[in-house]
Amino acid sequence: MSVNHGSRRVVVGAHYGFRDWLSQRVTAALMAVFTFVLLVQLMWPGRKLGYDSWAAIFSAQWMKVLTFTMIVALGWHAWVGMRDIWMDYIKPVGLRLMLQVLTIVWLVGCMGWMVQVLWRL
Repeated sequence: MSVNHGSRRVVVGAHYGFRDWLSQRVTAALMAVFTFVLLVQLMWPGRKLGYDSWAAIFSAQWMKVLTFTMIVALGWHAWVGMRDIWMDYIKPVGLRLMLQVLTIVWLVGCMGWMVQVLWRL
């Protein structure tokens, strides 16, 4: 005889929920800190906007580290968001996998380009 213990909700999937929610918030906070620091430097009294001042902002090692951190945070933030969109709205597994691979390739390429621009200064 089977015993009914009430209705149980069966959760399926990769169980990314809280980890993804938290990573989206942390990466958004990192990008907000970077934006604030950059705006403060750009609005510094007596600073004229031009290539020399822009290059001076990013020549400091701490700013390069902060910018690199922001680039990684932006890539992770975009990946989590796009992966969730593909998982929620694209049902054919092959198409979803192809879109996820193309997204990874695109994001890694963009992040590599951003790092190249950063260290070229």
